[in-house]
Amino acid sequence: MHCSYLSLSEDADVVVIGSGPGGYVAAIKAAQLGMKTVCVEKNATLGGTCLNVGCIPSKSLLNNSHFFHMAAHNDLANRGIEFEGLKLNLEKMMEMKSGSVKALTGGIAHLFKQNKVTHLNGHGKITATNEVTVTKADGTEEKVRTKNILIATGSEVTPFPGIEVDEETVVSSTGALSLKKVPERMVAIGAGVIGVELGSVWSRLGSNVTMIEFLGNIGGMGIDLEVAKTLQRTLQKQGLKFKLSTKVLSATREGGVIKVVAEDIKKGKQQEIECDTLLVCIGRRPYTKNLGLEEVGIKTDDRGRIPVNSRFQSAVPNIYAIGDCIEGPMLAHKAEDEGIICVEGMCGGSPHIDYNCVPSVIYTHPEVGWVGKSEEQLKEEGIPYKVGKFPLAANSRAKCNQDTDGMVKVLAHKDTDRLLGAHIVGSVAGELINEAALAMEYGASCEDIARVCHAHPTVSEAFREANLMAYSGKPINF
Repeated sequence: MHCSYLSLSEDADVVVIGSGPGGYVAAIKAAQLGMKTVCVEKNATLGGTCLNVGCIPSKSLLNNSHFFHMAAHNDLANRGIEFEGLKLNLEKMMEMKSGSVKALTGGIAHLFKQNKVTHLNGHGKITATNEVTVTKADGTEEKVRTKNILIATGSEVTPFPGIEVDEETVVSSTGALSLKKVPERMVAIGAGVIGVELGSVWSRLGSNVTMIEFLGNIGGMGIDLEVAKTLQRTLQKQGLKFKLSTKVLSATREGGVIKVVAEDIKKGKQQEIECDTLLVCIGRRPYTKNLGLEEVGIKTDDRGRIPVNSRFQSAVPNIYAIGDCIEGPMLAHKAEDEGIICVEGMCGGSPHIDYNCVPSVIYTHPEVGWVGKSEEQLKEEGIPYKVGKFPLAANSRAKCNQDTDGMVKVLAHKDTDRLLGAHIVGSVAGELINEAALAMEYGASCEDIARVCHAHPTVSEAFREANLMAYSGKPINF
């Protein structure tokens, strides 16, 4: 596939607004397909939320805080690694995080040059159906005429009504990635994916963390409830405290103390919790303001998202949108896939993505990975299913590593044995879930997976055993 249809009156075949995972990948793919491509980014660095203040820096802190936690709680001593004088150098840990971010954002700039993508720094606004105006930091404007426009502006932190974030003591996920010291007490409003990850970081580093969640489970909506309970038990053993089915009513500052008033939804009982740092992570909302959408006839839905068709076209056919600013899970890899197939569609290809095969991961320890349907969803949809489970306590690699918290759970169609969902709690769940995603994308049955030879000893054998149990009812090692 290769296309290029630049006319004399146009500066570009496509202008991509936003350089996050969806935008930068779409821009590179468009250029590789022969399109003259411009990518507009309002921030000083490329990569969007994910690379700058999201996925990447949080994974750096999660990884390194886990090492500190192992050392501080005798996990290393139990493995025969003894030492004295353990101390935390938070500044150094933050330097490593910043180094990872800098390397990866700089890597995108290199890829843009390599693929001949033009990068314009400034706020991109659609000023006509074939025009994007870029307002630069010095106030000057540059107009770009283009055949197509791709909106990949992502999302921003959802504010909590009545609680002002200062990113120092009352922080969003952004501020929680750059605290100058470990808070003695932290309260997190929201125990979804972002909440439990950042709560884990600061809990491991020594903070007394309490998480308040409106839902009756951690991990957000869509997570299999058995898996959510399994993760919660493990995180509680690590020191995290959870108050579920609880609503935050207010947060006030009195001197250096923040007082949070919360109410148990079921019992109606109120309580006050004091903390030094308040983390507000109740979700994200699409960033679709000041893009010039209404002026060209594009209306957003009640959640600020841009409605699109299966080719990612908005109400204006040559204006497309992908990622967090359209419907679907706010996941970097979902945006990446949409970016690729969107620009392929511009070149005449047939866009297709099976959202049921898009995996989700929570990068706590143990990690949680899932893809496809949860048990609750199958019950709700009336689909007959069977379950295969295998505990990591019975897996030889997990035993060797003294890392046996977790399990593999697979759900298959009761009649056809086709894999419908996989839910993994374990140290390498984020890697392992991709085997399940691949199997589901190709319509594999549990028997198909069980008959594939897996290397020994690996944690992946637990996935094989769970599938063996689902189709035959009898795993080998449990």
